[in-house]
Formats: sequence, structure tokens, C-alpha cells
Amino acid sequence: MATKDSASADLSLSSTFAGLLDSYRRMDIPLQRYLLTILLPAVVFFFVTILAALFLDLPAVATVPMPLLGVLMLVTAVFYPKIQLSQRKRELNNRFHLMVTHMTVLSTTKIDRMEVFRALAEEDEYGELATELGRIVELVDTWNQSLDDALRRRAKQVPSDTLSDFFDRLAYNLGAGQALEDYLVSEQDMIIENYTTVYEGTLGNLNVMKDLYLSMILSMTFALVFAVVLPVLTGTNPTMTVSAVILLFIFVQTGFYIAIRSIAPHDPVWFHPEEYPSPVDGRLNKMFAIGIGLSLLLAFITYGGRMGISPITLDMITPFWSPPPLPLYAAVPITPLLIPGLVIRAEEQRIQGRDEEFPSFIRGLGATEGAKQSTTSTVLKTLRKKDFGPLTPEIDNLYKRLNMRIEPASAWRHFTAECRSYLIQTFSEMYLVGRGMGGDPKQLGELIAENMNQVLQLRQQRRQETTTLIGLLYGITAASTFAFFIGLQVVNLLTELSLDLASSSEFNVASLINTSVYNIPFIEFLLIIIVVFNGLLSALMIRTLDGGHKMNSYMHFVILTWLGALTAIFTKWMVTQFLGI
Repeated sequence: MATKDSASADLSLSSTFAGLLDSYRRMDIPLQRYLLTILLPAVVFFFVTILAALFLDLPAVATVPMPLLGVLMLVTAVFYPKIQLSQRKRELNNRFHLMVTHMTVLSTTKIDRMEVFRALAEEDEYGELATELGRIVELVDTWNQSLDDALRRRAKQVPSDTLSDFFDRLAYNLGAGQALEDYLVSEQDMIIENYTTVYEGTLGNLNVMKDLYLSMILSMTFALVFAVVLPVLTGTNPTMTVSAVILLFIFVQTGFYIAIRSIAPHDPVWFHPEEYPSPVDGRLNKMFAIGIGLSLLLAFITYGGRMGISPITLDMITPFWSPPPLPLYAAVPITPLLIPGLVIRAEEQRIQGRDEEFPSFIRGLGATEGAKQSTTSTVLKTLRKKDFGPLTPEIDNLYKRLNMRIEPASAWRHFTAECRSYLIQTFSEMYLVGRGMGGDPKQLGELIAENMNQVLQLRQQRRQETTTLIGLLYGITAASTFAFFIGLQVVNLLTELSLDLASSSEFNVASLINTSVYNIPFIEFLLIIIVVFNGLLSALMIRTLDGGHKMNSYMHFVILTWLGALTAIFTKWMVTQFLGI
């Protein structure tokens, strides 16, 4: 049994090493340049930090982090090519489904198959995928290779298994004489299934990250509580220990945020048009300005009143607490940010409603256009009378613009700008281009509706994962804050006890309980900082996972900060009631 475990471990190490070497070969810069300009300086810096920690006469606070910084730089330099390759793979997988759908739409038109690849290579929206398609076009146009040979060549180079398999199968079928349209239409189910597998695999990885995050944060919570309580017995400076653990806490949370950001699939909800501003923009900007203005006003009242600058103080705003507890000084000033957060959330729900109605609309539009052999404006004259929920006003506006003889491309771009949906913009552009190039409207409508429905199903799973993450983060915030302030109040209790014993007895209490080293208000201030930082990072994690607007994180930031502040106040009150401090 031990032999099998050892063999499996050796195999895992060898595969990891082989993958690392492969990432070095796939780098965008020459290997020799990377080794000389990046890796070698990192190795030298690592040894310099080791020698500096050993021979320089510096305090432990300065010498301990130095080797850690050297290790961090070395590990980053060694694994950077692997990280870069993983990012490329993620970028290729994120937009693969949309790219193949777009390719299928273009293949059903009357253009040449190489024109399909050239058109997709010019789409900046596809990022790394457009770059790969551009390399295929370059191999065909510049190096006079056949399309199937170019596809096989790039299939061996791309880091994404999904894209590599797609290029291989496409090359084989094109080399066998099958038309591009026939292959892509027949392979739609297979392509959707592959995309679903990749998407669900990413969500599974996020589940593992959530479990690991819970374990790490609980461990850091215990460490912070010990850092608050143990100096009572050891006599060490609690400010230094608490500050060190807080820095480690911040480092761990930041690391998990970066990890979730790198793992989460790129599937944005919002579309941000530049040339066609929407009335929604004005409302959002107005709410954002109001929220920021009120936050600045409350910050002036809160801190200016404490310093004697403002005539209005926090005591006047919060008459239930006199004097106001310290956690309120962190929670009150940011409360108005809830205004833009709630407005964004409401608008986001409307966008999701439009997304759910769009497949029915585009399928009905394509089928009716194909049956009547008429223009889009003629079909919309009757179609706009049907109830498409939140999408109905935008469909009506699209008909009015087309009926006013506005250019179809401009009318559709205004339509997508009003919808503000990333999916609606992407699939509407595909339908418009496909119709303009002579594609069958019924086939286009069915194809787009089927693919969008699959994306919406995956988004539903993503929303469920986001809901689970929200519950986890809110629970961790309440539990960790409760533990922090329980530890602080225990120290406060011991401080009161030592004072009572010192006044009533000649026994030297300081020999057993070291309370003189504590600055309770400053330690409470440090704990409030970590509560606020936890709310900020948690809100950013939620926003990253759900793919929503940046201002959507404001709502969770405010609620999480208030949750931590109220938990801290309640904990202090509870300990006071039960222990009589």
C-alpha cells in the first residue's frame, strides 16, 4: 500500500514538473531571456535576503519577513510561466462557446470559410481566441498552408484542451471534404456539452475554494483571538502580535480573492456601450454621486464631530448609544453607499429578466421572418404587441427606430444599449451580421436561442453558487467578529479584576496577569479595521463570482460592515450583562 502511495506521489510530482517545463516552452518571450532577466535575479534576491537575515543586526520584526519575501519572489518567478499559461487557458475557455456560435452563424451565410475566420480574428471581444484565429489566418495567407493543416498545427500549440479538440476535429472534417456549415451545425450539441462541462468544472473548483476559504478564515480567527488573549499570560506586546496576525489575515483574504477572480468564469451580466449612452447611465451616475456625497457628509459629521470641527456629532445621529460605540465610526459613514448598490441590484434584476425573454423573442423573430420573407420592421409590427416581460419596451423602441428608416445596425445597437445585457448584445450582433450576409433567419433564430438558453441554465447554477457564497461570507463575518470581541472583552475583564485585586490586596497581581501592556481602545480599533477589510474583500468576492456591476459590491460591503459592527456591539453588551464589566 505504501509502495502504491509512493508511486502515485512520484507520478504526480513528475507530471507537475513536466507541466512546468511545458509552460516554459509555451512562453511568449524567449526562454533564455526569461531565465536571465527574471529567474536569475529572483534567485540572487532570495540568497541576498537569507544572508541579510543571518548577518544583519536587525530586530526580529524586520529579519523574519525578509526571507519570506525572498521565497515569495523566487516562487513567483519559477511558477509565473505556469500561471500565465493557466490564464491563457482560462481566456480561451471563457469565450469558446460564444466564438463557436458566432462561427456557426457566419458559416450559414454566403461567405467563404476563410472569410469566417478573418471576421472572427478581427473581433477584439474574443481576446485570446481572436489571436489564435488570427494565427490560423496568418498560416493560410502568409505561409500558404491549407486551412486543415493550419488548424492541426495550432491544435498542438493551444493550452486549452477544449479548443485543441475542436481544431483537431474541424481539421479532419474539412480535410475530408465536409462543408464548414454542415460540420458546425451538426456539432452544436457536442460543442454545447463541452462548454457546459468546462463551466461546471469551474464552478466545482469554486466549491473547493469556498471550503478551503472557510477553513483558513476559521484558523486565522483562532490565531487572532489567541494573539489578543495570550499576552495577558506572557507579557508580550499585544499590539505587535495582533498587528502581525491582522496582516496575515489580510494577506490570506487577498490571496483567496485573487484565486476566486482567476477561477471564476468570465460571464459578465452588463454591457457597457460607449457610443450609445443609455438613460440608465444617467440614473446610475446620479445615484452614485448622491451616495458618495452623503458618505462624505457623514464622514465629516462622524470624525469632525469627534475632533470638535463639526457642529453635528455622531451622538446626535445615534441617540440610542451615548457615547457611540467605536464600531459605529466605521459603519455610519459608508451607509449611503447602499443607495447606488440597491439601484444597481434592481437594474441588474431587470437585465436578467430581459435575458430570459430574449431567446423567445429571437426565435419568434427568425421564424416569422423566414415564413413571411419580410423585413425585420414588418415582423416587429405584430411581434411587439406580444408580452415579452421586461424586454417589451425595448422591442417596441426597436420597431419605432426601424420604422423611422434608421439604419438597421444603428437601431439594433440602440436596442442593445437600452437592454444593457452582455448576452443580448453579443447574440443580437450575431443575428444582425448573419442576416446582413444572407443567412436563413429561422435557422439563425433557432441556433441563437438554443445557445443562449444553455448559457442561461449555466448562469442559474452560477447564481446558486453565489447565493451559497453569500451565506458563507455573512456567517463567517458574524462568527469571526463575535470571536474577536469575546477575546477582547475577556482581556478587559481581566484588566478590571487586576485593578480590583491590586487595590484590595498586597499580592502582586502583575506577576500572574500582565494587563499593563494592553491598550484596549487601540486593539479594538485594529479589530474594527479587520472587520471593515473583511467586508470589502467579501463584497468583491461576491461581485466577482456573480459577474455583476462593480457598484453591486457596495450593497454587500455596507451590509457586511454593519453586520460586523452590530455583532461587535452586541458581543460587548452581552459580556457586560453576563460578567458585570
